[in-house]
Amino acid sequence: MQTTTQGDTLIVKISPNDAGNPPGKLADAELHFAEGPLSGLKMIGFAIWERRGGGGRNVTFPARQYSVNGERRSFALLRPIVDTNAQERVRDLILQAYAVHEAAL
Repeated sequence: MQTTTQGDTLIVKISPNDAGNPPGKLADAELHFAEGPLSGLKMIGFAIWERRGGGGRNVTFPARQYSVNGERRSFALLRPIVDTNAQERVRDLILQAYAVHEAAL
C-alpha cells in the first residue's frame, strides 16, 4: 500500500516496510515533483526510521557512499545551499505524510 500526500508543488509517496527488515525501518519515501522545471521527476532514497529507544522518528536522506583509504564515507545528495532549515522542512513534510499514512491504517 502506498500513501500519497500533496504539498504545493510536491507529492510525498510513502511505501511501508512490511517486511520489517532492517529492524526499525518503518517506510520508504519518494518526492514527486508536480510543478516547475523538475515536474515529472522524482527523488528516491528517503527512509523513515523509529528512533532507538522509541523517542520518535527520523528521516534519512539519499546519500552516496564512497571509499577513502579503505574507509567508507557518505555524503547527502540533497543539501542546503544556505538555509540549513531547508532540510528540516523536507523532513517535516515526509514525517507528516507518514503520519497521514498511519492514520489511514
